[in-house]
Amino acid sequence: MGTGRKMQKKPMTRPVKSALERRRRVKVQRSRLVALGMSEEVVAKMDPKDVRTALRRPNKIAAS
Repeated sequence: MGTGRKMQKKPMTRPVKSALERRRRVKVQRSRLVALGMSEEVVAKMDPKDVRTALRRPNKIAAS
């Protein structure tokens, strides 16, 4: 038992994203938006999905 290919593969399970790391990433992304010129009030009201979407096009943030 345990000598087959399944047991020899290194990453048997994918790492689980922790809530702490997720909060840290969102905080860093929000600070990036503020650094690009958005107001803190607007960024604070955005949900994480909108924050990620806004960071895809940083030139549009700087232009507006």
